[in-house]
Amino acid sequence: MNILFFLTPKSEVIYVNEEDTVGQAMDTMEKYKYSAVPIITKAGRYAGTLTEGDLLWGLKNKTDLVQKGLEKVRITEIPRRSDNQPVLVNADMEDLLGKIMNQNFVPVLDDQKNFIGIITRRDIIGYCYDRLKECGTQ
Repeated sequence: MNILFFLTPKSEVIYVNEEDTVGQAMDTMEKYKYSAVPIITKAGRYAGTLTEGDLLWGLKNKTDLVQKGLEKVRITEIPRRSDNQPVLVNADMEDLLGKIMNQNFVPVLDDQKNFIGIITRRDIIGYCYDRLKECGTQ
């Protein structure tokens, strides 16, 4: 099976831009109620994953954030604990499944490593659940 079957295209993905401020990122995450979002560069490449925990610990450990103001500090100044590992568009299901078990979403990159979308754990589990139901009704 091709992993593109599960792809949520970039045009439908909520993400933050690398040059966004902490305040903008927090507003985006609050508005959509996401605990983690992809970070995308100006060139359209995947730069990492920003989580609520990254923001929390960044605020705690960078006292100058409060002094500067959240609208002046770029998200690139926030240390990240870890980034969701991406897959290339031609990855196989085994590679995807190996990553999705440990991540809420897997960023998908094209051949030039441009961000093209994500695959969510929810979509994979939903697909598997539907296949199990089909097997049980035959």
